[in-house]
Amino acid sequence: MRTCLDRALILAGATQAAVYTPGAGNEELRLVDSAGGTPSEPGPPVRLPLPGDSPAARAFLTDRPLWLTTDPSLGALPLDVEGRRLGCLVVTGASADGFEADQRRFLERYADAVAGLLQPVTGPPEPSSLLNPALRSLRVGSFVLVPDTGLIEADDTLLDLVGISADDFDGKADTLLAHALPEDMHALMSVLEPSPQASGRRELEFRVRGPTGEMRWLSLSCRAEPATADRPEQVLGVVTATPVLRRGGDDVARIQWLTAALDDAVTVRDVGRVVVAALREPLGADRVALAALQEDRLMVTVLDPPQPAAWPDAWRSEWRTEWPEAPVRALPTLQAALSDGRMDLWPAGTALEPGLAGIGPGGLVVLPLPAKGRVAGVCLVGWNLSHEFLPEERSLLTATAALVGQALQRAHAHDAEQELATMLQRSLLPRRLPELPGGIAVARYLPARRGLQVGGDWYDVIALSEDRVALVIGDVQGHSAGAATIMGQMRTAVRAYAMEGHPPDVVVSHANRLLVAMETDLFATCCYAELDMEEGNTLFVRAGHLAPLVRHPDGGTEEVEVAGGPPLGILAEAEFPMTSVALAPGTVLALVTDGLVEAADLPLDEGMRRTRTALAAADPADPGAMADELLGDAGRREDDVALLLLRYDGMETRPIRAGWMVWRLPDAVMHARRFTARTLRRWKVAEAGDAVLLVVSELVTNALVHTTGPVRLDLVLRGDRVRVGVSDASPRAPAKPVIVDWESTGGRGLMLVEAMSESSGSVPVAGGKQVWSEIVVPDGEPDGDPGGERDGRPGGGRIAGAEAGGLP
Repeated sequence: MRTCLDRALILAGATQAAVYTPGAGNEELRLVDSAGGTPSEPGPPVRLPLPGDSPAARAFLTDRPLWLTTDPSLGALPLDVEGRRLGCLVVTGASADGFEADQRRFLERYADAVAGLLQPVTGPPEPSSLLNPALRSLRVGSFVLVPDTGLIEADDTLLDLVGISADDFDGKADTLLAHALPEDMHALMSVLEPSPQASGRRELEFRVRGPTGEMRWLSLSCRAEPATADRPEQVLGVVTATPVLRRGGDDVARIQWLTAALDDAVTVRDVGRVVVAALREPLGADRVALAALQEDRLMVTVLDPPQPAAWPDAWRSEWRTEWPEAPVRALPTLQAALSDGRMDLWPAGTALEPGLAGIGPGGLVVLPLPAKGRVAGVCLVGWNLSHEFLPEERSLLTATAALVGQALQRAHAHDAEQELATMLQRSLLPRRLPELPGGIAVARYLPARRGLQVGGDWYDVIALSEDRVALVIGDVQGHSAGAATIMGQMRTAVRAYAMEGHPPDVVVSHANRLLVAMETDLFATCCYAELDMEEGNTLFVRAGHLAPLVRHPDGGTEEVEVAGGPPLGILAEAEFPMTSVALAPGTVLALVTDGLVEAADLPLDEGMRRTRTALAAADPADPGAMADELLGDAGRREDDVALLLLRYDGMETRPIRAGWMVWRLPDAVMHARRFTARTLRRWKVAEAGDAVLLVVSELVTNALVHTTGPVRLDLVLRGDRVRVGVSDASPRAPAKPVIVDWESTGGRGLMLVEAMSESSGSVPVAGGKQVWSEIVVPDGEPDGDPGGERDGRPGGGRIAGAEAGGLP
């Protein structure tokens, strides 16, 4: 197989190349490297006299390229750097008609690359490897294609130009073609399937999209070689990054591409990628920076290359998170260019301020970007080596500036709109999820990647009490600002109804009637789950939403069969049945919206199957990582995605409960105190008796005096705290007096409760409210009553919902 250098020489119309450098005393040129040729051909001479009549000596002495139309044709190109003559490159042509203009331009660039690798010698020149490294520095890739099989041999440089790693390349031409733009596929297919008449050399330019989405132009030169007895037909070719634009029809095509690419660029980052693709490689530049002008500051949005070490020290000192920013007044060169609105070209060696030193030591372009009578930003293009600014470059830069400025202004408006949408979405969704006893909840939300990135998906985790939690996920039709507004109202309504203590079916029914009454054209789906963190019992209600998924402790998954009702907002009197499911510790509950499991090319059943598979494979030890794995690579999402996960672990310390229905009798408070004292002795926390009994007396008295209907006393022991809760049928919260003096006859009870409690408050419950207080159990030896177990000691058995049936 031919080497890349051999292929490049053949496509450049050369059969042989040789590098000569002057010997000691400059009396002769000596051969230091050569390539090409066949064993039957004579090699290049080892020595050429100086002065002499050889083409190499004439080119070296005159410092001008020499092209001879002889048989074979010959080219001699001087090798010099900054005026120092270092040698000569001699190429032998394959045709007696000489080298074509495009071949000459390539060989001149190649000679410059060889000269860049040469070092002045003081003694006799020694053979060295120059031709291959010089070709690699030009980023020239090569290939050999067998059209009959579609197999292609491509070198590493070509794979890098196209954007494929060597490990991912399978040797098929289709793999390379997949990276080309569809508009250029027709021209490339003419290379893949050459016609019998296409035996000569062909050249074309095409575009590929890189791994990060950037666009780049590549030049391809190829030649079909007919089949022989020992090998099939082959296409031999080289690919390079497209050099500076030449005047002609290609200019129009390139500007057309730039216009189309900028029209597709939505964000500021998209505009930056297009600018890099349009300028850096075509101009052979080493750096490209794009900065937007915001008031008096330059906000750098794209740097290529992105590594901080590639940019000036002054920029690195101003680095902020990802990109630097600087005031315009700190960069006089840019300030002058922005005020004039004209492009500035600074040749190599120009003394610039420290903020620009190092961007283009070989040449710097400062390109203001005009848009609607103002300057929207600036683009900097820099070279490391000395660069000559050609008229073609000026035309490309001028055309680019006007197009990029307008695109940059549009992108800023889009980004501002998206930022507003993101702020709206974040304000409508929970900032953080509550910490739960016996479980961990995590959530993820991703907006659609088309249109306004705000939608109607929502989720919430509502801590109803110390041992009950509600999980809700929903989806309002559409992904617009209107859908987001309805979403926020529905989330607030569901949370309010849940906090009032209603059961799940009532919560969803109330939310449904509210949405119907709002008279909106939008409907919503919802899945609501209320979980008893102590026992694992879960009540599900589903309103037109996807069924929840469960991952069992053994890794198995299932789709929970939950009886469903219609979506919210359709029928005011709709019914929403409840489904009860018991969860074992170690179970993971997953609630999702359809954006995760359904798309135009993904049926719902297949999406649910994939999600169950990912749920089974994920590690439940880290619910956050588990959620990320379920999201996977969403690609270009068509709809919003919401995901809510709960890993149910069970409560380590189970509370002990006791309850008492308070009869409306003259001595009802006495009975409540006796029940409380007996319960505290059984729990072996009688040391807290005085404070607890005082709180019970005050709360029960208030409920009996100020409300009607049933009154209930609940005692809960969890860890080192006793919780007293008194429920009544009045929804009105107890009111404390504004002023309490010696003549006041009431209002002191709640102040006593607050003084004796670690914390206290009032919460709504179904049909009324509950006033509660928590008292810390003092340290000390428990009283001796062998009745039960607490924290591992006798007397701590759970008494859930126990009620005394008679007098104490």
